[in-house]
Amino acid sequence: MTDEASFRLGLRVEDVTEAAAFYRRLGFEQAGSMFSPEGRTIMAILRRGDLQLLVDALTGMPFPDSDRERMTTAGPRGLGVVIGIRVNDVDATADYCHSAGCDVTTAPVDAPWGERYAEIVDPYGYAWKFFQLLPEPPQESLRAAYDVWFT
Repeated sequence: MTDEASFRLGLRVEDVTEAAAFYRRLGFEQAGSMFSPEGRTIMAILRRGDLQLLVDALTGMPFPDSDRERMTTAGPRGLGVVIGIRVNDVDATADYCHSAGCDVTTAPVDAPWGERYAEIVDPYGYAWKFFQLLPEPPQESLRAAYDVWFT
């Protein structure tokens, strides 16, 4: 029996090779690839802990001709979904993402619920939240945030 990931996430991109290199810099390890008859990479399988990332080509894969497929190909991709992963250094991850052409939508910040996080949209249209837990959650600011949000 192989060590299969507990969670799988598929992302569709124009350039699988370029995207796989970007995601490897976020701590994913490449576990496999699939190629078209012409030798173009049409799928990269990457792994980070219990998360397996399947990076598929927008074209060249045998997806069924459907309304959903036509909308996926047209984009935008990942609308309404944010992929959250824990990292060792939020600031360094945000710096890398910025240098790689990502849109940093939330610069690194300490949140009242006890984590430091940053949010970005990667060059392929997918939103990511990178976080690390703070040593001690700021209980007073958590209460203040709760009061603002829910009262």
